[in-house]
Amino acid sequence: MTTTQTSVVHDLGTLAHRLSHPARTPCVCEPPQVLADRPDGTVVRSGSIVAKAHAADTDREALTARIALAAAPQLAGILLPPLTAPEPAAPTARPVTLWPLGAPVDPTDPGAAPWAEAADLLARLHRTEPPFPLPPMRGPAKAARAVARMRAALRGDAIAPPRDPAVEPRDPAALSVLAGWRALPAWARGEAPAPAPGAEALCHGDLHLGQLVRHPAPDGPWLLIDMDDAGVGDPAWDLGRPAAWYAAGLLAPEDWSTFLDAYRAAGGPAVPADGDPWPALDVPARALTVQTAAVALAKCAAEQRDPDDHEQLMIESCARIATSPPELATGPAS
Repeated sequence: MTTTQTSVVHDLGTLAHRLSHPARTPCVCEPPQVLADRPDGTVVRSGSIVAKAHAADTDREALTARIALAAAPQLAGILLPPLTAPEPAAPTARPVTLWPLGAPVDPTDPGAAPWAEAADLLARLHRTEPPFPLPPMRGPAKAARAVARMRAALRGDAIAPPRDPAVEPRDPAALSVLAGWRALPAWARGEAPAPAPGAEALCHGDLHLGQLVRHPAPDGPWLLIDMDDAGVGDPAWDLGRPAAWYAAGLLAPEDWSTFLDAYRAAGGPAVPADGDPWPALDVPARALTVQTAAVALAKCAAEQRDPDDHEQLMIESCARIATSPPELATGPAS
């Protein structure tokens, strides 16, 4: 951890502790706990308060809108509401938000994964009319950022002066990921407007089981968290990661059926009410496959290790994507 990161963690812990600790009472609090520490998000807990420092290059106006969305009455029971708006004079150079503590999904108990609850929350989110103007959902942009991160990591930009960005990595796994990326239509790479603007909805933008918590902890209802990528866009994108995991063999068929059936039962608009969902899900699932594989390779490069079995499955899926045309390639292909 760098000195800068250590300072951010300390400042967040101090802020969260100050807000969670009753004034003028003896302090018996445990030390602040680091829940995540990445350039795009440092999260520290003290007591019942969670402080998050967002990425330094965050669009603050867009973040303010997204945090206001989480606090909107229309989204009560769907999104975890913040304790504050982004602080203009945060203790770090990065914008900071404060949240109540929720109980996350237990990663050691796959059988208890709340797939039906996640699908119901998504469907309700997608059916909600945006309460005010919002930025675009960042799904395609996030995928593009993951590919750029992989390229930089494999070129060694993180530990040396940036090299020519036109020079592609030669790693065979990275070549598979890049081939899958280039096979996507331009809108899925964030290079063109998404097709069918009439089908746009309010989206989370980065759905996975780590984005659910029970609040109040530990037994309250499930709520969605982390609205950094939320906005208006193609609701199929929110189903893209579970669909990608299912297609790659990482999500059991019964779990996928539970998720899809619950989403349809709740009136989710991303897929037809019955019949084949893949014409709607195919391109987002492919894009999320590439994104997942790209992030995995960037981490492998940073940690100087080979991909694990799950990461290898996603990389192999990228190779298949590169050789089969998408079912839905609406819009320009390049």
